[in-house]
Formats: sequence, C-alpha cells, structure tokens
Amino acid sequence: MEQMRINKFLSGSGYCSRREADRLVEAGQVTIDGHIALMGSKVGEGQTVCVSGKKIELDNDTIILCVNKPVGIVCTTTDKYGKNNIVDFVGYSKRIYPVGRLDKDSQGLILMTNNGDIMDKILRAANGHEKEYIVEVDKDIDDEFIRKMSGGVYLSELDRTTKPCFVHKEGKRKFRIILTQGLNRQIRRMCHELGKNVVSLKRIRIMNILLGDLKLGSYRKITDKEYKDLIKMINQDDKRK
Repeated sequence: MEQMRINKFLSGSGYCSRREADRLVEAGQVTIDGHIALMGSKVGEGQTVCVSGKKIELDNDTIILCVNKPVGIVCTTTDKYGKNNIVDFVGYSKRIYPVGRLDKDSQGLILMTNNGDIMDKILRAANGHEKEYIVEVDKDIDDEFIRKMSGGVYLSELDRTTKPCFVHKEGKRKFRIILTQGLNRQIRRMCHELGKNVVSLKRIRIMNILLGDLKLGSYRKITDKEYKDLIKMINQDDKRK
C-alpha cells in the first residue's frame, strides 16, 4: 500500500466520508501506531490506524447497493432510531453508509456504499448530478404549476430560489421532476410555496442508476456497467475542476 492521507485511508476503509474523517482527526479520536493523528498525517504499509481505540482496515472490495427505501426509514448511520435507520434496516454483512439522504416520509432509491471517496464525489452539490422523482400532491396541477416549478421557486424558509429544472405532468395530481441540487426537503418546500402538499414522493433515479422494478424494502448490487458508467461520470466532474 502506498502512503495515503489519513482522511483518504478512513474513507477508503468504508468507515466514514473524508469530511467526517477530518472531524474525527480534529477531535483527536484517530491514532496511527498509537500516536494521535494530525490533519494531513499519512498512513503507510503495516501501520495501525484506530478510531476511538477500534482498529480500522482498508477494504478493497467496493460495494455499492441500490436500496428501495420504504416510508418511515431514516437515512442515518446512528442507532438513535433503532431498526428504523437505513443501516440496520438493510442489515448488510459489511459496514456501508447511505450516500446522501431521502427523508423519512419519502420512498425510493438511495445508494449505499463502503467507499468514502465515491460517496464524497457523488455528494458534491457542484457536480450537478441528476436525481429524478415521481411526486403526487393533494390538489390538481395545471400548466402554471409546472411552469413555476420548472422555472425556479423561492423558498421562504431557506431564503433562496431553486435552480430551474425539468418538470413534466404525469397525471391530474402527479408529476415527474429532475433536480440537480439537494436542498433540504426541496420538493416538499417547492410544492408548499405553490399551495400544494406532497402526498407521496418516490425517487426513481440517481445519475445513471435506476430504481426500476426493485421491490420496496429490497436492495441489489449495481451492475458492472452501472459501476463503470458511474465512475466515468464522477471522474469527468473531477477533470472539469
């Protein structure tokens, strides 16, 4: 193993994201061969890394799962919500983490991985990665609603306007929307500003990964082609920077 920065080592092990690794290092919870790690410390072959006394090892087997999250499951890595957190709900044999969030009241696609680098790259809002949803509201929708949703909606609670996006009417009270940003409860807030409340919200795509006919509450590993296309997309983002 070539020497690597401690935050990259921890993210590559699947323990956490690079951002969380930096926080742990700053808090003095990370040691290398028994010595407290510093920001920028490097790890080489044969060295022992521990977080709060627990030994951490690299896992070279990258796992990326598609999960069809049901309503009621919380996208957190803690046990605060008992079995209602996504990690315990999936119950995978290796340590994995959700890539981003899908709020408790929503269902559909969420990715989970043990690769912190991939997680960080997907989560970078500046990359403009597409996420697609099917949404049902409590009142009939018209062309004016679609126009306003797609043109950008001022969110009073967040004091900002959403980016223009693709919106297509799918039924009297149902529409499809593709976002390239991830504001907190963005779609629900957008609908509320336009006088409607979300009845159901289902995410069906993240970048090139489709939910398809995956059963609610089930998961699958992404295919080799999906993995290659995903890596190509996030690497292209890095090259543009």
